[in-house]
Order: sequence, then structure tokens, then C-alpha cells
Amino acid sequence: MIITVDFETYYDKAYSLSKMTTEEYVRADEFEVIGVAVKVDDGETAWFSGSMDETRKFLRGFDWANSLVLAHNTMFDGAILSWRFGITAKGWLDTLCMARAVHGVDAGGSLKALAERYSLGEKGTEVLDALGKHRADFSQEELENYGRYCRNDVALTYDLFQVLLGPFPKKELRVIDTTLKMFIDPELELDTALLEQHLADVKAKKERLLEAANADKKTLMSNDQFADLLKHLKVIPPRKISARTGKETWAFAKTDEEFKALAEHDDPRVQALVSARLGTKTTLEETRTQRFIDISKRGKLPVPIKYYAAHTGRWGGDDKINLQNLPSRGQNAGKLKAAIKPPEGYVIIDCDSSQIEARTVAWLAGQTDLVEAFDKGEDVYKIMAAAIYNKTVDEISKDERFVGKTTILGAGYGMGAVKFQAQLKTFGTDIELDEAKRIIEVYRTTYAKIPKLWSQGQRCIEAIITGNASSFGDVDAVQFDPREYGFKLPSGLWQRYEGLTKVTDAEGKEQYEYKTRKGPTKIYGGKLVENICQAVARCVIAEQMLKISNKYRVVLTVHDAVACIAPVEEAAVAQAYVEECMRWRPDWAQTLPLNCESGVGSNYGEC
Repeated sequence: MIITVDFETYYDKAYSLSKMTTEEYVRADEFEVIGVAVKVDDGETAWFSGSMDETRKFLRGFDWANSLVLAHNTMFDGAILSWRFGITAKGWLDTLCMARAVHGVDAGGSLKALAERYSLGEKGTEVLDALGKHRADFSQEELENYGRYCRNDVALTYDLFQVLLGPFPKKELRVIDTTLKMFIDPELELDTALLEQHLADVKAKKERLLEAANADKKTLMSNDQFADLLKHLKVIPPRKISARTGKETWAFAKTDEEFKALAEHDDPRVQALVSARLGTKTTLEETRTQRFIDISKRGKLPVPIKYYAAHTGRWGGDDKINLQNLPSRGQNAGKLKAAIKPPEGYVIIDCDSSQIEARTVAWLAGQTDLVEAFDKGEDVYKIMAAAIYNKTVDEISKDERFVGKTTILGAGYGMGAVKFQAQLKTFGTDIELDEAKRIIEVYRTTYAKIPKLWSQGQRCIEAIITGNASSFGDVDAVQFDPREYGFKLPSGLWQRYEGLTKVTDAEGKEQYEYKTRKGPTKIYGGKLVENICQAVARCVIAEQMLKISNKYRVVLTVHDAVACIAPVEEAAVAQAYVEECMRWRPDWAQTLPLNCESGVGSNYGEC
């Protein structure tokens, strides 16, 4: 049984989802349900408007525990059901999630846009008239109009679901459900005291940096004034060409190599100034810690992971607490993670798929020797280093192995020597450009089938425009079809490159671009291989996550890792089971060499 639901709630100019996170909005004291529409399967849609207690009694009349709940943006409506009315569903469905997977992240995902796309009917505008109006402020006629509007939304959502359901992979519905449960039915808790101490430490560190630099925050935040401070210390401020404007600007970003180098300047005053600038500009740690504190005082931590957030199908962060990029290095590493805890009597198990992209590119390319080396558990980094330095594997030093590792993990998508040199420098290893060129050439010669895969990718790009047949990869897991503008993935979903065109750049060189919401995006053979590898890796992780969820509650997925909770007394058994799942190979990838590493702890930081 499917129950389609849509809530209409109070909002005003300050209290709205455009100004607040979903978690903050639904848990706020101001929260009020104006009315709710409910439809069971294809039956008539019921509209109800009453007090919160009356609405609770109305909702209790439906068999939620044995039903799949459907909404458009179920993260919102599901959170209301769960947090405000204590209703738990058998499973969660979401037309917004489905549409993102079917049409891509760049297509219009609003109910209005999708209803128009499929000629399902028109979405009303009555919600615009509800700004700042509590339920008591509506006349009977206005409530009836609002009810018709809400019932229409439910009908559109149900009809849209029927349209999308036909070609939609059923296994992906389970992935959507597992993803939504992380937010709607939260299990993780936050350590308020630890977070408050961490916030105090972060603020104190910022003040020390400002004092050491002998500059106030306003001066440090101003690019021009900061440049003057550097000049006063006889330092030429670094500059770059802005990717956004195409004009020259100050290179003061934390990723700008020349600016980062100033942190190790011989003059300690320069070091202090740069450290203060970075400490002042980098406010993410402070703002996110405060957000965690606020959430901890309202309840458990709903994990907002966006299903199909990227072109590759990977998950992404949401609701302004992107758990996909919690700090993993530096002085603050682990502080926020340590504040994330399982329920009492449970442990967190976090398992990361090892080198999955490097394994996938070798597998897709048919680079059998590298695939076999991964499969046998051999040290592929040392093997690569041995080829680079013309030594035996046993002779490879730690530093040489690191170069081999960087090569294996970085060169699989066509990275050039300049970028490779810069990447090594980021990790503290300096090599000459000629040496970088030589290493890249050794990689491409040693694993010659991988560059051939890039060439296949380039031919596929061209075939999308010409309509000619082409092939991709050494396995059947990914199927290319120019009529569909892209590739059918193992999940059954498509990775498309619609709006693909050939253009000529300023230097007269031909290249290809496809349309995205950010504008034209460059695509070439190596980049396409990267996209496909990440998409395939995501398909693997999704199936492994479902296997884990058969026994243990999955609470988080970050990049190529899955985290779940298990009773303390089952920790060792559960960890072994999770690792078994993360080494399991789907039917379509029986020769893909998979491996993993895991950790278990009383908080996320210990894993």
C-alpha cells in the first residue's frame, strides 16, 4: 500500500525553508500544520485541517506502519510525520529523488516543472497567499481553497510517481528509502558539551592568530588591505586569473599554492599573518560546530544526505551541515566526528571501500595485470614505484612508494605532468617538471590499456554528436548508446550528456561541452572515464549498503564509505559482516577486485 501525503505549514518572511534548514524549521516552536492531504493508493484524497492534536488523531487513522509513504521532497513531509506525530512508515518514496536520477541533477525538479514536463496538470499558487498566516487567520473559504491546492499537489505527486516508476530500477527505490531514513528516522546523537568546548577552542585560536598578526579582523578580511600588510613586510602578494571573471585578482584562497607557501615564509611575521588570514577566513568549522550544538539541543542528529546529488549519481551533503566533508586532517580533525555518537548500548562501524576508483578504471579498461594485483592484495603502489624508479619492489623506499601511490590514484583519468607535479607538491613532495613528465609516461606505458579507455571515451563523446555506434570498456557493466546521449549504468539509470556540442576555444583548439546548471561544462575522454568510474563505484557502494541494511541500521554514507550502528555485544560480529558486505561483488561485477577497511568505536571519530 502506498500513502501519498502533503503538509501545508505556517511560514513567514523570517520563518521559512528559504531561511532555515529543514531540521530547524520542523523542530521550531513556531511550527504549525495548516492542513494535510492524504491519498491511499489511487483512492480519493482526503484533506484535513485542525489543531495539532486533532491532526494527530486524523493521521492515526491510516496504516502507516504497513505502507510506503510517498511525497515530493519526502525529507520534509517525512520529518513532520516522524518528529511531530511519531509516525514510522514501512518505507519512504520520493518523486523528487526519482526525478533527479531519471532526468539528472540539472533538470527542473520542482513539482510544478515536472507536472508540466509530463502534462500531468497545473500546480496551484495558493501557497503564496498563505505567507504569514496561521491556521486561525484563514477564513473557511480560504481553508477550502488551500485544501483543493493541497489535494491537487497530492494527485500530481501520485501521478508523477506512476510515470517515473515504469522505467525506474526497483533496487534504487530501496536506496532512496535507506537514504531518507538517515534523516527522517535519526539514530545518531550529538555530544553537546564536547561541541561547546570545541567551539570555544576554535574561537580562542582565531583570537590568538589575530593577535600574532597584529591586525584586526576587518583588515584581514579585506583582500586589498591584506595585500598592503604583505607589502609592508616586503612580500609581493600573489596574484591569479579568476576562473569566474577571467580577470587578474589576488591569490589568497587556501588552495592557492603561492599563498600556501607563504605560511612557511622565513619571516615569522608573514607566517603569523597568513595563518591569521586562513583562520579568519575559514569560518566553516565555527559555523558548523554552532549548527551541531543547536541541533543537539533539539534532538537527535538527522543525517541529511541528498540522493543523486551529482551527475555521477553520488550522494551529497544537504541542510547546511555537509557531512561529506567533515575535516579529516589538521588540529581540528576528528573533533566534530567525535561528537557524533550512536545510541546508548551501540557502536558505530564505518567501512571504507579501498581504492575503488583505481580498481574500477583498471577493471573497465581490461588492464588485467593491475586488476590481478589488486585482487591478490599486492602492494600496487610499490609495483608502480618499481616501474618508475627501475627497481625491484623490495628496494622501494617509503617516499618512492608515496610517489607510486599518488600516480596510481591520480593518473588514471589522464592527468598531465603539470597537474601531477602540483599535486605532489601539495603533499610536500617536490619534483622537477621533466621528472613529472617521465613518471606520467611510465604510468601510461606500464598500463597502456587505461589510456586506450580514455580514447574510447573520446570516441563516445564524438559519437553522441554524430549518432555513430561506439563501444566503451572491456566489460558489459556499462553500455553506451548515442541515442540516449550517454551510458546505461549497472544500476539501470543513465548518465547522459545532453546538449553536447563541439566548440573552438580561444587558441583555435576544438573541444566538447555539455549543458549543466552552472553553464557549459568541458568534457573529454579522460574526464568522461572519471565520471563513469565514479558512477560505477557509486553503484557498487549502493548495493553494498543495501546488503548491510539487511542486518544493521545504516546511518551515514560518505563518499565510498558506509557507516552503521550495532549493539555493543555484537561489535566484532557486526564489523566482520560489514566488511564481508563491502568486499561482496555484485552480479554484474564478479571480476571487479574489491576490498575495504573498517573501524569501530563509541563515536564516529574513533572509527
